[in-house]
Amino acid sequence: MNKVLVSLLLSLGVSVAAQAADAGKIVGDAEAGKAKTAVCGACHGADGNSAAPNFPKLAGQGERYLLKQLNDIKGGKRTVLEMTGLLDNLSEQDLADISAYFASQQMSVGAADPKLVERGEALFRGGKIAEGMPACTGCHSPNGAGLAAASFPKLGGQHATYVAKQLTDFREGNRTNDGDAMIMRAIAAKLSNKDIEAVSSYIQGLH
Repeated sequence: MNKVLVSLLLSLGVSVAAQAADAGKIVGDAEAGKAKTAVCGACHGADGNSAAPNFPKLAGQGERYLLKQLNDIKGGKRTVLEMTGLLDNLSEQDLADISAYFASQQMSVGAADPKLVERGEALFRGGKIAEGMPACTGCHSPNGAGLAAASFPKLGGQHATYVAKQLTDFREGNRTNDGDAMIMRAIAAKLSNKDIEAVSSYIQGLH
């Protein structure tokens, strides 16, 4: 009974925190955003499902997460060379609209390498307990859907090549916009190259 109560309180806390964070913020308009994504579509696909494995799928991604990344890239907190200057002339409303549009789309699902599934699933669902690395499911959910209210991104279906690069960048300190708690940097630090290959492949086929 106590566990149920704690779970309910935690859920309520996340909900209240999310509502408080959204209070007074600009609301994205998906329809307006569609007209503002012509340049984005060249790399990410018209509906956010990129054909190139090095460019992330944006379709179905959490709206708050997308907006944070766009603001971080525009403000220099996250470096993405391919996007240099592309966001400079976009307003906060433009970024919110673009985020809303891509969030409203459906992400396609790829396929995992059968040879890597067992190891990838073990890491995603079980972490590396002996080394103090938690399972990915805690923040990104068992089916990879993420936790939109907390701005934890959707992973299921994302390109393995892209996921592997992000994990490597977190591990090597080339990506640092995971906040002061450094959650992703701390987790990635415990992953070997083969771990990253396996879990990234598993994520690509997860849905």
